[in-house]
Amino acid sequence: MTGASRAPKRYAADLARQRDSLRESIEMRPIGIVHSPYKERFAAPRQPSGDTQAEIHLLPDNAMRQALQDLDRFSHIWVIYWMHLNQGWNPTVIPPREPRIRRGVLATRAPHRPNRLGLSAVRLLGIEDTVLRIRNHDMLDGTPVLDIKPYIPYSDRIADANSGWLDDMEGGEETADTRDTA
Repeated sequence: MTGASRAPKRYAADLARQRDSLRESIEMRPIGIVHSPYKERFAAPRQPSGDTQAEIHLLPDNAMRQALQDLDRFSHIWVIYWMHLNQGWNPTVIPPREPRIRRGVLATRAPHRPNRLGLSAVRLLGIEDTVLRIRNHDMLDGTPVLDIKPYIPYSDRIADANSGWLDDMEGGEETADTRDTA
């Protein structure tokens, strides 16, 4: 055997450290802010939809300009954002569709989540300096943007995905204008 010998792995100690790390806080800083016609939570669609346009104003610095390089070649992007107006969360919610059955929040797209993270796939219309023009969104005016990633069809689209409990319902998928209630 060549090279230095390795100490045996201590799986129990590693697992204990992982459990402890779940109690830690995670610090994030917004990279930009959304300027949207949606001013109130109940005015915005619950899923990205429609023809409504908005702008994402990123930090106006050279690092952000460099980070945007080549993004304009993509038709769609993922926007990861902080749902800044939500307070608290509910472990179960009643989705708006019949039958009115309480579901685990992680099995829904309700905004009342353990962490106030939002994720939307939106159409990218263009980029000018550090301003992204987007369409088909569901974000409120003033929403802090945490990250942006390109939508890549060959890896983001899952051909054999199902819709869980929604498959049991007539129509099989939620419409854009539905709203989850706490």
